[in-house]
Amino acid sequence: MTPEELPAHIGQEIARSAWVPVTQERVNAFAQATGDHQFIHVDPERAAAGPFGAPIAHGFLTLSLLAGEFSVQGGGVKIENSRLTVNYGLNKVRFVAPVRVGARLRNHAVLRSVEPGPDYVQITVQNTIEIEGEARPACVADSIFRVYL
Repeated sequence: MTPEELPAHIGQEIARSAWVPVTQERVNAFAQATGDHQFIHVDPERAAAGPFGAPIAHGFLTLSLLAGEFSVQGGGVKIENSRLTVNYGLNKVRFVAPVRVGARLRNHAVLRSVEPGPDYVQITVQNTIEIEGEARPACVADSIFRVYL
């Protein structure tokens, strides 16, 4: 899809990622990187007796997948005839349901808006990060990208 074709896709799904496993190793690595070592994330034995009945991923770990495996490019959208696509920020982030270690996540991305700039097109994408087998998503967030022409 080219930048010129983007407006025709507003309101449509533009990407659905592959399923990504949430392992204890990934949660521990995120805790190490951020310094957030709360027991509900990193102590499986203690977390099992806690409010979620198991260790859960950090909400920000789930959100951080939007930068890589769940990004517009990682999720399967290739914007042709552009020099560069950069993350410009987020709007309205909500952590709807806990993600238990062992779950699998995937992102469902819908194009919400396209705004022209001087040498870029700014797009807003609504991301719904689904938890396999669960009715409620882990996270819903609007991400903003600038696609430089």
